[in-house]
Amino acid sequence: MKKILVVDDHPLMRKGLSLSIDSETDLSVVAQVANAEEAIEALERHDPDMAVVDISLPGMSGLELIKHLLALKPSLKILVVSRHDESLYAERAIRAGARGYVMKLEAGGVIVKAVRRVLNGGIYVSEEINERLLLGIASGHETLTKSPLEVLSDRELEVFELTGRGHGTREIAERLHLSVKTVESYRARIKNKLNLNSAAELMQHAVQWVEGEGTG
Repeated sequence: MKKILVVDDHPLMRKGLSLSIDSETDLSVVAQVANAEEAIEALERHDPDMAVVDISLPGMSGLELIKHLLALKPSLKILVVSRHDESLYAERAIRAGARGYVMKLEAGGVIVKAVRRVLNGGIYVSEEINERLLLGIASGHETLTKSPLEVLSDRELEVFELTGRGHGTREIAERLHLSVKTVESYRARIKNKLNLNSAAELMQHAVQWVEGEGTG
């Protein structure tokens, strides 16, 4: 029986994911938690074989959590299940140490298939992303690092993406469970790192990036 830890801050999503996984005879969800701190505690208490992690979590982001969990248990298998666009985040999740990425819109059966693939030592991403990752390996990782957004931290990237999707500072703050002041300081850092002079320029750049699915 493989033990699974589910990390998602949306109660309904957490429950749905857990039910899909738990309905399999050889898989058991040993803990469902809402944030990184609870996830680290659950890892120590239950010693799961695998963690299913969302990217948007209150406090520490899912991508940071992946690195923390693997530092504590290098053999842990991690699958990201997120509402974030795979083309924007899958490569970053894999680089953080996840072994798979599934969009939340996928059916439970697809998620279970991804869980099994990752538990068996494989990697689960869509064909398009798989091709991009393989091309990156073939060309010495150039495709993985050519984006100017490689300079942004995980949380800065989230703020940048939501800006590109037209969300205001207050809305971003609510979504990411941050204060408005913190979001403003992230935006200031993003402008700095990307050499942008104004909020309008930042908005334009973010919109272009989201529309180009992170390739620009």
